[in-house]
Amino acid sequence: MPKHTIFVCKSCHCSSEQRPENPPFDGDILLDKLNSLCVQQFISEQIEIKPVGCLWACSQGCVVAVSSEEKPTYLFVNLTPEESAAALLEFVQLYIKNRKGVVVWEKLPQVLQSAIFAQIPSVEA
Repeated sequence: MPKHTIFVCKSCHCSSEQRPENPPFDGDILLDKLNSLCVQQFISEQIEIKPVGCLWACSQGCVVAVSSEEKPTYLFVNLTPEESAAALLEFVQLYIKNRKGVVVWEKLPQVLQSAIFAQIPSVEA
């Protein structure tokens, strides 16, 4: 079974706030919360959380991408570390369960419904 990857922008911060001069940035805080919750909820073969330096959506606040082989990639923006970690893992559970990785908007956790920015089609071999 291929891994399902959550890419977390470590340099992100909530767009409504002034960027802090020193870490931890909101992206770092979200990454820590995801790692903590993931240990409790997932088998390591199912999911991988990868920090990235930048996802190039700096004007969009805290940014996360969820991706897997032969499934679409989902891009979430303007996430808050306090509310988003559990919702992202709930989304990933839906994503893993669907063979094609399709999660309809109505099934998204409430906090993510306003944060979904894009569904990028998979690259078919």
